[in-house]
Amino acid sequence: MDQMKLYNIDGCGYCAMVRSELKRLELDYETIDVPWAHHERTEVSKVSGQSMVPVLVDGDMILSDEYEIIDYLKKTYPVES
Repeated sequence: MDQMKLYNIDGCGYCAMVRSELKRLELDYETIDVPWAHHERTEVSKVSGQSMVPVLVDGDMILSDEYEIIDYLKKTYPVES
């Protein structure tokens, strides 16, 4: 299975929320940093159809809202007690 990819900007608070959840769940993922300028975000636009971040790609699943991403991660990768 391909490694998860997170399209990210380091100064983005929403991206930080997703990175924090990925860390909490101890999930491996690749970070793809995108430019600040929306018109330069061609790679994330090709993947998700829009230029906003964060965007998470997990196999065939593409999510582009931080709350949807976090909910998806919690449901798909629950922490073992």
